[in-house]
Amino acid sequence: MKIAMIGTGYVGLVSGVCFSDFGHDVICVDKDPGKIERLNRGEVPIYEPGLDVLMAKNVAAGRLSFTGDLAAAVDGADAVFIAVGTPTRRGDGHADLSYVMAAAEEIAAALTGYTVVVTKSTVPVGTNRQVRQVIRKARPEAEFDVASNPEFLREGAAIDDFMRPDRVVVGVSSERAKDVMGEIYRPLFLREFPILYTDLETAEMIKYAANAFLATKITFINEIARLCEKVGADVKEVARGMGLDGRIGNKFLHAGPGYGGSCFPKDTQALARMGQDHAVPMQITETVIKVNDEVKRRMIDKIVDLCGGSVNGKTITVLGVTFKPNTDDMRDAPSLTIVPALIGAGAKVRVVDPQGMREAQHMLPGVNWMDDAYKAAQKSDCVVLLTEWNEFRALDLKKLAKKMTTARMADLRNIYSAKDAKKAGFEGYVSVGR
Repeated sequence: MKIAMIGTGYVGLVSGVCFSDFGHDVICVDKDPGKIERLNRGEVPIYEPGLDVLMAKNVAAGRLSFTGDLAAAVDGADAVFIAVGTPTRRGDGHADLSYVMAAAEEIAAALTGYTVVVTKSTVPVGTNRQVRQVIRKARPEAEFDVASNPEFLREGAAIDDFMRPDRVVVGVSSERAKDVMGEIYRPLFLREFPILYTDLETAEMIKYAANAFLATKITFINEIARLCEKVGADVKEVARGMGLDGRIGNKFLHAGPGYGGSCFPKDTQALARMGQDHAVPMQITETVIKVNDEVKRRMIDKIVDLCGGSVNGKTITVLGVTFKPNTDDMRDAPSLTIVPALIGAGAKVRVVDPQGMREAQHMLPGVNWMDDAYKAAQKSDCVVLLTEWNEFRALDLKKLAKKMTTARMADLRNIYSAKDAKKAGFEGYVSVGR
């Protein structure tokens, strides 16, 4: 089938590449000429393990191409996917749908023949019907359907998630649209991965409900972690004991500096606003947002307390600033709260991150970027483990401690233990919930 993918951000590029690997002809569209030039040179503008190889393979096979010409991409397409950003709207917490609606208007002008217009962006309930209205108003004679196909990709494992999904959710309002979507996802159907067909509103809600629930699990274990510190329990063992219950599961029960990224912060905000607009307050979700903000601020206090009550004039080495490992995504990363607070308190901050510098250097002014953890720790007063990259999971703690002026570690991902740190020569060590 011929597919046009509008938007080459994280969702659009990964989805477009993977659809082409299914055997479909995919044209990815973006308004940024610089990004299209880079893609046509074979450069991937985001960091996602394996994406560069898969993209090159399908470009070489003639199934994948990139353009800034939306009309040419939409002409003759069986399906057009909208995969543009829906950031939190400044001031009110709603999802900003301006990019989605602008894309719908451009698509309307370019439609030729029957086409399914599919929203892959995360959008509030009712958005797909708005997309239909925009297209119908612009082109009353156009032959089209709309569909909702939310993504559930984990950054750092997106290709595997796309190729081996827990489920595919497809919201449709006609059998014809269902048939087109079924053909697009036929490779997954043949391998017996679950494909759930619903109405448009249900598909939209599934995405928000799933993300809010996962954010709740993270925030719940972070609250338990705080209590563990007061009563002398170990949150890692608490989480393990909880996770062995099949009704709970062990995923997303890792205490740390709070959630971030492209989905959870904006989706919980949007769900909370939807609840307020419909007089059905999402009280749990609203509390999750509040507690997650508090968790990030509490990590700052941990670091300051470890440094004797003040970081003024001290050198702090931060290992990892992206919101999670195996991505260069800095959106709502805990580091964006923690690092500026340390600098504001008078600390000199050095940062090491395998992929984060390109995205983060303009977000974290005043830091000294370095490429080696041991060099960065030289004459440092404290090391902060903020993102659990593999490079930081097997550090030589003795070597690290010897390089420091004062050997202190704030292990905000619970990678090591107080026993190991003390044995290696650290005079101060704190973690989360232990």
